[in-house]
Parts: sequence; C-alpha cells; structure tokens
Amino acid sequence: MDALEVNRVRAKLALFVEDVFASVPRKDQRAKGDCYLRGLMLEGRRKSVQAMALRLPDGNEQNLQQFVNQSTWDPVPVQRRIAERMLPLIGPTAWVIDDVSVPKDGRMSVGVAPQYCGALGKRANCQVAVSVHAATDTASCPLQWRLFLPKEWAWDTDRRARTRIPPEVTHREKWRLALDMLDTLATWSMTPPVVVADAAYGTNAHLRAALSDRQLAYVLAVRADVTAHPFDAKPVTPRRNGTVGCRPQPRYREPAPSVAALASGLGPDAFTPVTWRQGSRGELRSRFAAVRVRPAGKAVERPIRAAASAEQGWWDGILPDCWLLIEWPEDSEEPTNYWLSSLPAHTPIADLVRLAKVRWRIEHDYRELKHGLGLDHFEGRSWPGWHHHVTLVTAAHAFLTEQRLAPKVPTPVSPSTKYSTPSRTS
Repeated sequence: MDALEVNRVRAKLALFVEDVFASVPRKDQRAKGDCYLRGLMLEGRRKSVQAMALRLPDGNEQNLQQFVNQSTWDPVPVQRRIAERMLPLIGPTAWVIDDVSVPKDGRMSVGVAPQYCGALGKRANCQVAVSVHAATDTASCPLQWRLFLPKEWAWDTDRRARTRIPPEVTHREKWRLALDMLDTLATWSMTPPVVVADAAYGTNAHLRAALSDRQLAYVLAVRADVTAHPFDAKPVTPRRNGTVGCRPQPRYREPAPSVAALASGLGPDAFTPVTWRQGSRGELRSRFAAVRVRPAGKAVERPIRAAASAEQGWWDGILPDCWLLIEWPEDSEEPTNYWLSSLPAHTPIADLVRLAKVRWRIEHDYRELKHGLGLDHFEGRSWPGWHHHVTLVTAAHAFLTEQRLAPKVPTPVSPSTKYSTPSRTS
C-alpha cells in the first residue's frame, strides 16, 4: 500500500468515525475513537491499550485508557448505527446466534468464572459473550453483544461494585440473552430473514417456542436425543371411565422417538447429495434428508396446551410440525448432524442445507475479531469498559468489511503510457 492509498483509507476512516460515532457528544472523544480504531487495525500481535499507544503516532495510553474504561459515552447508539450501515451492505441470508469465550486469570474481570471455555475446549476461568451476526457465505458482521453474567455474580456485591455492573443487570441464561438482542434489534426495525444457531441453543425448546411466538423463522441445530413424533402420528383421546372427573386429554399412543431414531428408520433413498458452497479446496458436499416431524417433550407441549386451553377451553393434542434436516455423510456409519426448522413445507432441501451451514461464517468472524482486532486483548475489568471495547472492535470489523465489499477502483494509468503504441519501422 503506497502513501496515496494510506491517505485514501485514512480519509474513509475519518468519514466512517464521523458517522458511526455521531452520538458521542464530545469532539475529543470521537478523535480518541478514531485513534483506537486505527490501533485495532494496525499490524501487531497485541491490541492492548498500552501496545496500541506505542504503535500510534498520536497514541496516548492514559487518554485511551480513560476513553475505554472511565468515559461515559453510550455504546448503544454506536451499535445501532453500525447495524444500520451493515445490514443493507451485507444483505444477510440469516442472523446467527453464537457465543465466544475469552480465558482470563484471576476473578475480578467482569463476568469471569470457571465455566466451559470453547477457546480451550474445556472448563476454565473465562468470560463468555453471546452475539448475533448478520451473515451470508461471503460476508458477515456482529450486530449485538451481551456479556454472560454467571449466577455467582448476581449476589456478589463487592465484585459488582468494583466492576460497576448496573443494578438492573443480573444472571440470565444465554438463550435469553440471545432473545434480548433480537428484541433490541426489533425495536430498531431490524428483523432477521432466518435465525440460525448451534445445538447449544437449538436443543432448547423454550428458545424455539419464543422464536415462533415472535414469528421468526429458524434453522436450529439440535442434539441427537431431541424427541419428535413422525408427521403422520395422530393423538387419540382415551375412553372415559364413568362420568365423574375431567375429560381425558388427547395424547399420542407411542412415546416420541429421538431424531436419531427417526433418521435411522429412513431408507438410503431418502438421502440425497447436496452441495452448499464452494470451499477453498472445492465443493462442500454431503448427503441430506429432510422430513416433516412434530417435536415433542413437556417443554414443547405445556405452552401449546396452555394457549389452546386459554383461547378455546380445550386442546386437540396435535403438536405443530416442522422440518427435520439430517446429515449423513457417505463415509460415516450413522447420521452426524440434525436441525429443526420452522421454514415452510415447500422449502427446497438445498435452501435448508445452505442456511444450516451458514454458521461457518461466524467462526471466521470470531477469528478475525480475536486474533486480528484484539477482541480478547482487553485488559480492563469493568462492565462499561468491556462494552466500550467490544463496540470499538465491532466498529473496526465493520469498517474493514465495508472496504472489502466496496467496488474496486481501477488504478490510474499515466497518460504517457495509456496511449503508447509500438514504434514504427520504415
């Protein structure tokens, strides 16, 4: 990159900061935001405030520390403006719910606790953040973040005071944090085309029901032990003995089998090869089957029965149907992956597969956010500082995504060479 290109990018970043940080009231704070973003995007393995300040010509460690950890600027309007810029640019095929963990030493960093750490693949001392991303196979961007607060932080007044956690913030399960983010985005008039998540979220029947209540379509991975009735199974009402007591409720004759058992009952002809995208080493392809099923279990039945009873005084016992998507690679002895989807019954299997597999893009996001932009390099301990840092990292990621998706400008050609022709000989 020559000096002209550097100046061009610097000018684009200045315009980006002016727009995205317009809600930040003070000019000097916006200047620090510009400086912090440049520090995150510059080369260098460590993206702590101290390391960035040493690399930046206008870097001042004390000023940057104050901007991130003590300043009172509100990150929410900044997050909203980033989402407003990125959604039309990316044109997502889905929004993806996921979470990321950051190993930590000690016990005073906000939200830190011994819990499962995906970065290490085991239980360890770490922070966990839940995120929602807009994604396609070619681009993606985080839209919202929530820091997961373990139960022990709900009553630890000393650590809450030291890390400045607001009184209204308490422990909430990760799937509820995901719903909170979707609700926040909905208040900004932003609605996902489809919600996608891994089995840690999709297995939760309460999350699936909450998405359906919000009229949000989903393609969610589930564990093999999730139960569902075949589509054509019908509930029956047991014969009433006598005339005293409540009428028997309709119920299915047989216990609901697991999705793994349903998959094993499908013949080889039910599985068809599907290619979902072009990978770096060629087409990504596997065998899939898609069948209509009726997810079961008390967590599924109770809200449906309660709603039907409140509305019409009785329930016919019929559970709603949805897609069960199954992956069974040719080189595997049994199916390897399962998804439930509320997409319409006429949805082609190729569309189900592409949506189910779009989660790979979020792993790409996390690698860039952590290793390239310093998401996990934040050394502050406070609740406001964590949210400021994450918002700034998201802004840096959004700016880089905009540059990658921008139309390529052809390199100017010198007039002396543009019309040059071979010399003539006599």
